[in-house]
Amino acid sequence: MSDSVSRTFAEQVDLKYQLYNGLFLTLPLDAVEQTGLLLPLLEVACEQGLQERKDPATIIEEFFETHKPEFTDQERAGFLFKIIQYVERQVVLVDALEDAAYSEIHQLDTHNVLQRILERVEVEDEERRFAQMLLKFGVRVILTAHPTQFYTGQVLAIINDLSRAIGRGELSAVRELLLQLGNTPFYRKDKPSPYDEAVLLTWYLGNVFYPVMGRLVNRLAERHPEVIRDNSRIMTVGFWPGGDRDGNPFVTVDTTRRVASKLRYAIASCYHQDIRELKRRLTFSGIYEALEQIEKQLHAELSETAPDYQLTEAELVAALDRIELTLLESKQGLYVDRLRSFRRKVKLFGFHFASLDIRQSSGVIARTMQEIAELHEDLAIPDFDRLDETIVLEQLFALSGTVDIESISEPVLKDTLKSFDAIHDIQASNGERGCHRYIISHCRGPVDIARAYALFRLCGWQELPLTVDIVPLFETIADLAGAGDSMQRIYANPVYRDHLRRRGNRQTVMLGFSDGTKDGGYLMANWAIYRAKEDLTRVSREAGIEVVFFDGRGGPPARGGGSAYLFYAGLGKKIESNQIQMTVQGQTISSHYGIEEAALHNLSLLLTAGLENNLYDRQERELNDQQRTLIESLAQRSHEKYQALKNHELFLPYLEEMSTLNFYNMANIGSRPVKRGNASELRFEDLRAIPFVGAWAQLKQNVPGYFGLGSALSEQEQAGNLEACQSLYHGSIFFRALIANAMQNLAKSNFELTRYMEQDPRYGDFWRMIYQEYLLTREMVLKVSEQEMLLEDNPRARLSIQLREQVVLPLLVIQQAALMRCHQLRRENREDELELHEKMIVRSLYGNINASRNSA
Repeated sequence: MSDSVSRTFAEQVDLKYQLYNGLFLTLPLDAVEQTGLLLPLLEVACEQGLQERKDPATIIEEFFETHKPEFTDQERAGFLFKIIQYVERQVVLVDALEDAAYSEIHQLDTHNVLQRILERVEVEDEERRFAQMLLKFGVRVILTAHPTQFYTGQVLAIINDLSRAIGRGELSAVRELLLQLGNTPFYRKDKPSPYDEAVLLTWYLGNVFYPVMGRLVNRLAERHPEVIRDNSRIMTVGFWPGGDRDGNPFVTVDTTRRVASKLRYAIASCYHQDIRELKRRLTFSGIYEALEQIEKQLHAELSETAPDYQLTEAELVAALDRIELTLLESKQGLYVDRLRSFRRKVKLFGFHFASLDIRQSSGVIARTMQEIAELHEDLAIPDFDRLDETIVLEQLFALSGTVDIESISEPVLKDTLKSFDAIHDIQASNGERGCHRYIISHCRGPVDIARAYALFRLCGWQELPLTVDIVPLFETIADLAGAGDSMQRIYANPVYRDHLRRRGNRQTVMLGFSDGTKDGGYLMANWAIYRAKEDLTRVSREAGIEVVFFDGRGGPPARGGGSAYLFYAGLGKKIESNQIQMTVQGQTISSHYGIEEAALHNLSLLLTAGLENNLYDRQERELNDQQRTLIESLAQRSHEKYQALKNHELFLPYLEEMSTLNFYNMANIGSRPVKRGNASELRFEDLRAIPFVGAWAQLKQNVPGYFGLGSALSEQEQAGNLEACQSLYHGSIFFRALIANAMQNLAKSNFELTRYMEQDPRYGDFWRMIYQEYLLTREMVLKVSEQEMLLEDNPRARLSIQLREQVVLPLLVIQQAALMRCHQLRRENREDELELHEKMIVRSLYGNINASRNSA
């Protein structure tokens, strides 16, 4: 299999990249004409220069002296900007080539995981058990607006068209699209608004998730049509843009309402198109007219000619049921499968398309309650801070009254209160599933949950059934360790328990990989989340509650990314797995769900992982006592190593001065700031996970994705436990996934790029400390996995990383040279000359991040 994948990648991606890149060089484009044949020479100069341990500034200087000695400083800068523009487009070409060859590279014809499990169920006569499991199982993919995707909507469309043209071998079409690509801007001149980000993601909803989820549900319905009809939540989409206030302080209630309306408009557009297609086949008397009536209702909504009336999911399903009955009774069931397929989509997506989650920080919620108490004495809880937690919970859950929202002066607090009313209105227009979760970031325990519940009651829900799930998000290592105990205490409160009973005795808990890794390091964060899931499952089962885990996974392994299938397949029976819910963000959206083939494959993997966990016992999913003790020891040692690095006096200064951290705010990538709060001095706890991880990725040091792992494994080797670690690797899917994901981070690291920092009088020792841990981790993961090279068992990932790192190497060298020049100008007090070089650093961010596909 490994040789086959390598050969396919070489033929379908590597070879074609050389072909189409050569074609690119012949196009009449400004960037091409100015770089011409010099880019290949720059690539060679960068590679050889780093091998000879030259610093990036020297590499660039010697390149110009050799090939363009007549260039002025201004001409040099202009040339480098053209290089950046061209390399950005080379990255798009690689994206398109990999998309075009997706089925072949992933061997989907012979490795259809969902088909495999369906066939196994049939062979082993497990259909009845499978049907029962399907009734309660579900997968939810939640799209977030975290800005790690730098492509504009226009560029995304070109990638889509280019991959199709490449797949069909249409050389003239490829040439025209490359020409279009060369003339299309790659970045925004202005920052997008939160609403702009939401609109961009609706493209994926309509063009990918809508058809692909429909196909998957049809596949399952072939065997169990009634089960699929009864479980409308077997596959759903969540949506954070416009609802995530903690992630983006610029989100307002107006944004939330506009996004909800956009989501309804988007799904109505999909239904309108499908109804028109159905009319082409269901041309029978009585049926055609019924479809035409539905089409008119949808058209009226889309054209806003009937703003006072909106079709509901129940009304649409009822109309389709009547049409189905007529088809079966009088038309021999002709085309009934098409009608049923459409109805399944309606049951999946309702009139909400994706469920809009509202998220706010526990700190803001606490401040809001405090403000209310100061303005409304009757709503204050005397001696709040000195009361026993049980009494505090009782009083919070007993609060009643009405808050005068307009009396609140602070905009953030006022918006927080208004969001509760917005949830009610969205449910009225889009259906309950349109907005039914309130997520509490940085949740510390039961009091934070009770505060959110109280705010709902004080903001218009006093007389209404609370049709909202309150979702605590546990993120730090300490909060993860206490998560089980926190939920056990909240379950003991009778008011909250009644709320859960009305919500089907189901409690969703979110676990944060990004901030967990930032707080505790790679290995400890993953192990802490695993243990938290076990604790939460145990206390929930004891209380008669089904806990649903919502995983806040980022793009790279350092933020919970990597192989989702391996991650979920590695969860043992001590972890509830009736539902799989995970965030998908940034480049991961476009790389995993940007085309139908990729989305079909990745959604199938999630379905299969969950179905396998519930149907079959697998020894490598379970951890025995010896394995647990070993992982615990590894996690503790890696945590100590990471904490020592994080607490080093140069940790934050190194990031601020030697990386691109402070340049993320200058890039018009997304609407949200790099850090939380308004403090002038950077504090580690205020730093958002994306720029934190992204800055290390730009340095090609990737510290959050492995640091501490090498030291932990080496210590075990010295204690004579290398064979035990190897046995753990081969015997545990969970541990194997951790090592595999760490390998990705190591494979994307290149310390030759920053080796010049070794000579820095302030940061030299700090750089060496990181480098030594990188070397040690690389050595140890190869020993433990018994592989000769990183990702030896995953040639697809290995070859893709190699090609992409090769393509962006000139960008990385240009970026580091510009950083070095900025340092020099500051030392010489020539800050008036900084702007040009800072702009160059910002522009280099785009291509580097897009090339990694999951770097932040």
